[in-house]
Amino acid sequence: MTTFLIRGAQLPDGQATDLVVADGVVAERGPGLSRSGATVIDADGLIALPGLVDLHTHLREPGFEQSETVLTGTRAAAAGGFTAVHAMANTSPVADTAGVVEQVASLGEQHGYATVRPIGAVTVGLAGERLSEIGAMARSRAAVRVFSDDGKCVHDALLMRRALEYVATFDGVVAQHAQEPRLTEGAQMNEGALSSELGLAGWPAVAEEAIIARDVLLADAVGARLHICHLSTAGSVEVVRWAKARGIQVTAEVTPHHLLLTEQLIGRADAPYAPSYDSRFKVNPPLRRDEDVQALRAALADGTIDIVATDHAPHPIESKECAWQEASFGMVGLESALSVVQAAMVDTGHIGWADVARVLSRTPAEIGRLAGYDAPFTPGAPAHLALVDPAARRPFGVEQLRGKGVNSPYLGRELPGRIVATLHAGVATVLDGALRPAEEVSHA
Repeated sequence: MTTFLIRGAQLPDGQATDLVVADGVVAERGPGLSRSGATVIDADGLIALPGLVDLHTHLREPGFEQSETVLTGTRAAAAGGFTAVHAMANTSPVADTAGVVEQVASLGEQHGYATVRPIGAVTVGLAGERLSEIGAMARSRAAVRVFSDDGKCVHDALLMRRALEYVATFDGVVAQHAQEPRLTEGAQMNEGALSSELGLAGWPAVAEEAIIARDVLLADAVGARLHICHLSTAGSVEVVRWAKARGIQVTAEVTPHHLLLTEQLIGRADAPYAPSYDSRFKVNPPLRRDEDVQALRAALADGTIDIVATDHAPHPIESKECAWQEASFGMVGLESALSVVQAAMVDTGHIGWADVARVLSRTPAEIGRLAGYDAPFTPGAPAHLALVDPAARRPFGVEQLRGKGVNSPYLGRELPGRIVATLHAGVATVLDGALRPAEEVSHA
């Protein structure tokens, strides 16, 4: 395994230091370090972040390999500075058994670009009718701790309560896709004046807020952990804030796109980077109003929202380059996530780089009960890290995308920041801004 000497990196707290990475861990930290035979990385002007952790990734394998695979998805993750991803359960077969989650975890280990933690389905086949093999998945070699029917809401209150009771027995968490199905039948975009003007069925904010309100009460009643996926409205922020004030064990995530983009991109022919009805902007939950975006930014800054998660959702070209009503929901986001967070939160003064490390690494790892991210850069800690050049500016294009999906909403847009290097357990998955070959990563 290659030994690295990282010279002059700025840590998230602003401290400059050298780092020696050897045998998969941070071997030394301090000024003026040297190590014979080490590969030197000049990190002057770069920020060293702990390896990013995504709690919400769609890797599509098994079953939808035309959209993404564990290999291509983790390559995209590495390119974005991620060293761990949690793979959602909406595959085929659905990840509702120990066998499927173990298969997904093994594929991640085989490829080596990032740790892959499978998320188990809450219900069999995501059908919302009976609980899946939650205990078996928790006891499996994949050691699943996060369970979600993401893409669908666990809308049955009794099933949701039983799932929360079950996961509480082993410190698991249910991650809810908050979408009341009857209120969103046929919905295409955020409900409001613009949806009426465009003639598209509206997606009311209350469809999200009502489920969150119900579920925080259920979590409180049974003493379980609840996580809210891709929170998107100002009203949802207030519900979560209320629940936290009561001491309810709820955490919440926001996606990069909900921190930056609004519904106006859908219907304005003169909107920057977007013609009318551009299906790259079709996502679940939908892009909301500017007022919602501002509320989400403030909530992430004050800790009401705990983390940023990508909801990386690749699709084949034919599923997006079609009429809006027929297009699939979803955007790719692993490669652009850090840049979007920098644009929406850091460059606007809402948070600093220490907060970035918190919301994109330490706290998502904590929610997912993923070890090795609580004390980054401490000698002996696993060497999961990313070096980012915050001063870089680049037009974001398809050449930055490393997965199969090209359904990015940022194509043609200038984004700040650039990943210079990513190390996963001491193995360089990205060096000098370029992905390392698969044979070097998998056999390191």
